[in-house]
Amino acid sequence: MATLPNPLPTLAADPSGRALGLTLPPGRLIDATDEGPWHEPLLWHAETPASVGVWTKLGAPAGRAGLLPVLIETGGSQGGPEDWNLMPGEVSYPGDHDADEVLEELWEDSEGEDGEEWPGLAEVPEPAADSTDSTASAEPADSPDPDTAAAEIADSLLLAGGGPFKDPHLALVPARRSADIPAAIGWSGPANHEGDVARLCAVLRSWEDRFGIRVVALGFDHLLVSVVAPPSTQADAEALAAEHFAFCPDNLWQSNDTTLRAYAEHRLLNQPAWHFWWD
Repeated sequence: MATLPNPLPTLAADPSGRALGLTLPPGRLIDATDEGPWHEPLLWHAETPASVGVWTKLGAPAGRAGLLPVLIETGGSQGGPEDWNLMPGEVSYPGDHDADEVLEELWEDSEGEDGEEWPGLAEVPEPAADSTDSTASAEPADSPDPDTAAAEIADSLLLAGGGPFKDPHLALVPARRSADIPAAIGWSGPANHEGDVARLCAVLRSWEDRFGIRVVALGFDHLLVSVVAPPSTQADAEALAAEHFAFCPDNLWQSNDTTLRAYAEHRLLNQPAWHFWWD
């Protein structure tokens, strides 16, 4: 996988992070993979549980240092990231994959909903007439900043005791963009559905562009993202629900919302966060 220079080795000699412009609490550098220690740290995480406000405090300075924040589950049944069978050597580069092609293949592998053909990516509003950006964005002009929204979702998760994430700690990951965080650490959470997590990160990139998502929390086999511009109509939510099914069929197969219509209504319509879990 193509990577930027990794700032994390600096923390081995300077745990406080001052050389990177950071003021870090005591933490751990994680290099454990399914094949033994990786040649450089994959992530840093604080030794103590995350507290409300820590994302806002460290997110911006970490970003300037080439590191992105994410909450990491450390108290789940599979332990913390040092126990997750990370596989960075098996991961390709998210930019080498097309989100629509990835989702179509996964849709077909999962036989779609009732055998229907892949409907394609959900439509998003056209960019402004004077825009030179070729990527249509679903973010209206008055939407909150995606990073601010991510901090708010992180705080909400922590106020709820971590929600589905047991004992979350703040982590910092060397990644080009938030959508790439799972690939950057070689995360194997969706391995029973997709062996190369970079392909799913290509989908996360597409959602980042269209809906302003940020990866907020990771567990052994589940993922939470914040959403700046969720679908606001049932029709738009149902179109996006097809993408969610291809991305993570267990979200429907293992829940009460077993149809795209129900899933769209209860899990996507105007929802500021999306949670995925792979069995």
